[in-house]
This record gives sequence, structure tokens and C-alpha cells, in this order.
Amino acid sequence: MTTASRTAPAARRPSRGRAPALLVLEDGRTFRGQSYGAVGETFGEAVFATGMTGYQETLTDPSYHRQVVVMTAPHVGNTGVNDEDPESRRIWVAGYVVRDPARVPSNWRSVRTLDEELAAQGVVGISAVDTRALTRHLRERGAMRAGIFSGEALAGADEDTLRQRVLASPPMAGADLAPEVATTEPYVVPALGTRRLTVAAVDLGIKGMTPHRMAERGIEVHVLPATATLEQVYEVAPDGVFFSNGPGDPASADQPVELMRGVLERRTPLFGICFGNQILGRALGFGTFKLKYGHRGINQPVKDLATGKVEVTAHNHGFAVDAPLHEVSATPFGRVTVSHVCLNDDVVEGLRLLDRPAFSVQYHPEAAAGPHDAAYLFDRFVSLMEGERA
Repeated sequence: MTTASRTAPAARRPSRGRAPALLVLEDGRTFRGQSYGAVGETFGEAVFATGMTGYQETLTDPSYHRQVVVMTAPHVGNTGVNDEDPESRRIWVAGYVVRDPARVPSNWRSVRTLDEELAAQGVVGISAVDTRALTRHLRERGAMRAGIFSGEALAGADEDTLRQRVLASPPMAGADLAPEVATTEPYVVPALGTRRLTVAAVDLGIKGMTPHRMAERGIEVHVLPATATLEQVYEVAPDGVFFSNGPGDPASADQPVELMRGVLERRTPLFGICFGNQILGRALGFGTFKLKYGHRGINQPVKDLATGKVEVTAHNHGFAVDAPLHEVSATPFGRVTVSHVCLNDDVVEGLRLLDRPAFSVQYHPEAAAGPHDAAYLFDRFVSLMEGERA
């Protein structure tokens, strides 16, 4: 159970009776529905995810820590839950909002229902909500704090009182969350087949598929805590350093920024994704800012400015780098250019250094669950490391 949620003792059972539930937004708008998963109360930032599939990977993505995720797809839970697809050791979302949960899952790999899994992990959810209206509201007003209440947490409480509790919950702006989700001890993901390269991966909220994608390319991945020092990074004698995705406000992540500057000073090949892209932006001297409602889903169009190719990509971010799109910028580490841009809103989706072996993207090339348009970025990282070694 996340630090942002509290559930009643009875919440360890799926709510077959579907008790009444209430979603309360910080601006006062409310949505009534039925409980889904655990019964109790939870608080977090309300955001919407546009993927039609991959809900299990979404739930277990550490980047969703302390967020109440609204699924725009109307039917959720159709394929149940299995033990092969989680991207981390647990569900990280603070709360879950769906319209029509599946009554009976249908998939040969399913071992339990999504309702049962949410209840077992203490994740408070709400169903039978008009998620289309809720998504439109968040698009117009922006992502905001929310609370879900059911069971004893809802009984006898008026909406104004519940809203005050939502307003008392911590905002996402200023939150330093990577240390809360990252590993506390280093571990190694061995290369599949012959080991060609060694990478030190700084875990800011890494998904399990990411080191696997590198292992498929002959890379031995040493996953290090978010609090790793420069000395600890270089103890593994890396051919390259990777900075992962993760939750929170990049403006508060000072330690990873200083670590990345140390890597840039040594001119070691560097690759960052999602939160790692924002960290690179800060390390280079750019600012970051909070998006109105962010990018979340597996269907976001991104243009590679060097090739003109458009990729359909997986996203999960509420912050972005503030860098000029169509000019080369001078930084303490040489010239930098924006390499990718989102076609929906012109948000910076990638950075590339011209004078040092470093680049980053704002999206997820490991793409679990899909799409795989950006898998080439791992090959680019391999080429960068092999080029520096040569």
C-alpha cells in the first residue's frame, strides 16, 4: 500500500457487493460510482491514461506512484492478472478509476481477476464512473489532487469535508519521489548470451522490461539505487550509464542531477528515458515545467527531427524540459539539440549532445506493453558505447 493511501481492514477482499464510492477532485467536482478493488480511502494526483491495453504494466509502473489513474478505455480487466507481466514488485498507483470492469476475465494466462489483485494490494478504486466526462474535465482544468472514498471512509461524510481532506494531501509539484520507489540495494541483470558491454543503470523508478531489453543486446546491467554516488557508478566499470524513468518533480531531484553532471564530465556514454530525460535537461542547465495534464498512454505520436520519422510511443510523464525546439543550444557540456518532439503539443521529447556521447528521450523505448517503434534507441545506445570503446 502506498504512503498516499489508507484502507479499512476489510479492504483485503474484493468488493463483490460494490459498495458506494465517491471520487472527489480538489476543485470540488465529484463523481459517484461503486467500489473497485480495496474499500477505504486514498489520495493522489488524478491523471488519465489513454492506452487500450496494458493495464497490468500501467499499474506496476513506479512512475505512477502517488497518482490516481483514470483509464480512458471503457472496459478494463478483460484479461485478468498474471504473474509474468508486472513491471515491478508491486502496484504503485495510489488509486484506480474505471468505467466498466470486466465481470469475468478471459485469457489463458489469467490467474486471478484485476479486482482481486487490487484488493490484495490495498489499492482503493472506483468503477461505474463516466470516465469520458472525467477525462474531459482533467483536460480542461488540468491534472489535480483527488481522493477516492468508500466504505467507512464515505459513510456519514459530506462532500465539503472530503474535499478539505483532498486539499490537505500533498501536491505532485515539488515531490521528490524517486527514492521511495527505487531499489535500496544494487542488483545485476545478466546479459543474455555473450556479454558485450556493461551498463550502470540508475534506478529512479525503473521498469523490469528496461534492463531486459538491454540484456537482450548482450549488456550486463548493474541496477543501482537512486541515491547512488559517482564512485558507486564507476565501481562497476561501466561502458555506459543509464538513467531510468521515475515519479515526482524533476525540479526536486538534485542528487541525480549532480550525478549526471559527473557522468557528463567523464564523457561516459549516457542514455536517459522519461525522468532521465528531465534530469539530463536540468544537468545541461535547462528548466523543467509541469504540463497541464501530461502524456500517459501507449499511443503518443513523436517526431524524430533528424529523420522526419513519426513514432507511436509509450508515455508516462507530467513534467517536461523547457528547451528551444529549433536551434542548437550552448551548455557547459557543449552543444545540445532537441532530437524529438511530441506532435500533439510540441513538447520536447528528446535531447542529443553534439560534443559528448549522450542522449535521452521523454518516452519509454522498452514499451511494455507496446508499441515497439522506439526499440532502436537501445541499439543506438549500444553503438554509442561500442564507438567510445573503439
